[in-house]
Amino acid sequence: MPEPIRLLDPHTINQIAAGEVVERPASVVKELVENALDAGATRIQIEIEEAGRNLIEVSDDGHGIPSEAIPLAMERHATSKIRRAADLLRVESYGFRGEALPSIASVARLTLASGTTDGLRYEVVAEDGKLAGPDPVSGPRGTTVRVERLFGSTPARLKFLKTDGTELGACVEAVGKAAVSRPDVRFVLKHGAQTLVATSGSGDPATALGEVWGREVAKALVPVDAMASGVRVRGLVAPPHFTRPTRSQQWFFVNGRPVRSRTLQAALDQAFRSLTPEKRFPVAAIFVDADPARLDINVSPTKSEVRFQQEGAVFDAVRRAVTSALLEHGMVPTLGQVAEVNQALTAARPLPFGADPGLRIEAGGAPALGALSLLAQQPLLPVNGTAALDYAAAPATLPGLLEGLRVFGQVDATFILAENATGVLIIDQHVAHERILFERLRNTRGGGAVETQALVAPETLHVGAAGAKCLAERLDELRAVGYELEPFGGESFVVRAVPALWRGRSPLAALRDMAEELVDGAGQGCLSQLRDDVFAMASCKMAVKAGDPLAIPEMERLLHQLAETENPYFCPHGRPITYVLPKGELYRRFKRC
Repeated sequence: MPEPIRLLDPHTINQIAAGEVVERPASVVKELVENALDAGATRIQIEIEEAGRNLIEVSDDGHGIPSEAIPLAMERHATSKIRRAADLLRVESYGFRGEALPSIASVARLTLASGTTDGLRYEVVAEDGKLAGPDPVSGPRGTTVRVERLFGSTPARLKFLKTDGTELGACVEAVGKAAVSRPDVRFVLKHGAQTLVATSGSGDPATALGEVWGREVAKALVPVDAMASGVRVRGLVAPPHFTRPTRSQQWFFVNGRPVRSRTLQAALDQAFRSLTPEKRFPVAAIFVDADPARLDINVSPTKSEVRFQQEGAVFDAVRRAVTSALLEHGMVPTLGQVAEVNQALTAARPLPFGADPGLRIEAGGAPALGALSLLAQQPLLPVNGTAALDYAAAPATLPGLLEGLRVFGQVDATFILAENATGVLIIDQHVAHERILFERLRNTRGGGAVETQALVAPETLHVGAAGAKCLAERLDELRAVGYELEPFGGESFVVRAVPALWRGRSPLAALRDMAEELVDGAGQGCLSQLRDDVFAMASCKMAVKAGDPLAIPEMERLLHQLAETENPYFCPHGRPITYVLPKGELYRRFKRC
């Protein structure tokens, strides 16, 4: 006979909840630190032993908990942050679910002492589902929570913890993110006698980030601050040559809360897409400030995920803000930095579309791409007072490149030699023209369909059930970027046409990758990336070649057009356009300074 349906006892319910809230010692640290921040703390000290397995103690100088409310704080879903379901639409505090303390107490011995005035506190002890107190004790205003023998009552959970080094690193990251999100609060994290994190509480995010990540990293960062579609994007990003092999130094915050977001991660990747080598990741701390009513933070018990009402608008706001910050701060690579990037590019997989990392560009004919291709191959000089490539209003010119510009001539009919106020410039004429054409193709044809090439024999594409559903919902969008396919039953599609001028990896492989990204939730912007790939191939074909002689006026015109682009430093494939030899370096080399 089946077991009868019965209500679970409160202790079992708390242990089930603890499995969602308390995953590891870092989860305890995060929950207790967020409680301290919600209590108005200006100083928070965290002490841990044995990577948090034996002891986690968090002390703050916040407003404290009244004595009569301390036992209530140990009950599930008891909170001062919200009162009704409607409040979930505008949550502005870190905590709001009222689960942290009882969940922690169900898997450890928890002692909570709190007071609203200096001198007198009240203390409760929770262990094995039993609560003792509150009892009066001495102490300052604020709260101290002491967690001992984490998972002592559930030893099976201990087996799932990683090494002490890994668990300790997670605790450091949790405190570091809290310190960066609240630079006005002083944090101290100690592991035994060793101080791992100590911030000054200066109120400056850059200072806090330097105290957490190190001064050398902080020196390389530049500020980001932009507003778009009601979303403010601010933070700090490193230049393209300053990368890491993992995403460990990519932190995202939404309304001050540290979160994991595929949308924000994809937007950062897109902003650096043509600037950083593959298999390397930019360093960034990005803060997104949005109306709480336009996002949902009640997605998971850990409150580490967020959903945006308008994912596309947030994605675009972050991408544009980061791109603008990089260009605004003149992040032109030096000779040494470009060499480092090229070395990393060579180590990574071959550049797409057959691009040569050695910058050897083969001369040859350029296949036409409609009327636009003919326009693109006209002389660079103005025709009857109008530029040959005058499509729409040009973006604002980047002044740094043109300030004091003087063109000397060509080297090997391939590189343009010039100077400006910064130093001596060496510009690859092919990739410079490629960047110009790419942006104009994208800007003028971004909303129109991409040219397609019919396959002699249609091919069959097989994807998983979830991938098939994602692709089936986007057939019109795929047609706009050059693919013609139709469902072929179950998990298959018949592909009848692919984007014209496609070279390099298989077009069907690109579709499979796209289906996987869409299923995984990381596909935000992937169709626009595919469109950009097609435009990049076309611009490479249409651009002037290495070995093409240019007159001085043509070179000047090319550089003026280059300065009008969003990114005058790298071509769409990630190759450098401009080498800069600073004038100060020239003087040093000739011992004039």
